[in-house]
Amino acid sequence: MLSPLPPRRAKSPSFSPREFRASLAMFATGVTIVTARTPTGELVGLTANSFNSVSLNPPLVLWSLSQAAGSMAALSAGSHYAINILAADQKDLAERFASKREDRWKDVLFTEGTTGSPLLKGAAATFECFNRSRYEEGDHVIFVGEVERCSHRAGAAPLLFHGGRFYTEHPL
Repeated sequence: MLSPLPPRRAKSPSFSPREFRASLAMFATGVTIVTARTPTGELVGLTANSFNSVSLNPPLVLWSLSQAAGSMAALSAGSHYAINILAADQKDLAERFASKREDRWKDVLFTEGTTGSPLLKGAAATFECFNRSRYEEGDHVIFVGEVERCSHRAGAAPLLFHGGRFYTEHPL
């Protein structure tokens, strides 16, 4: 009979949180704004660059949010949200929704998705998602959304983030 294996654990990090952040910043990402509407009609929105595809069948995407985020309760409890991939000319929106300003929705142009989540005008792509599952990992929650609708703006240049700065694409 085989003996059970002892639980495996990662070794303690050999780097500082600052070194970790600097290393993560070397990965260029797209920029999104996750949007939703609470049952009372309040608009919720935040900038996130932790977006990724998961599966084509069923169509799944993921993103993550700090457990300390003020919008955590609304996004955890809601049944739907939208992920808006920003175009290169939407840097101001990315900065606005990354801030803690209270008037972040003032003068923001959007249409309402089929489940009420705001779809930002001019976005390079939008994904209307059912809030399928959440996983607590470390100091963040990973949200997995099942995409019910999506659209894109053909030819739109994406907004990129790398090393703490915004960029746009340049074909090689």
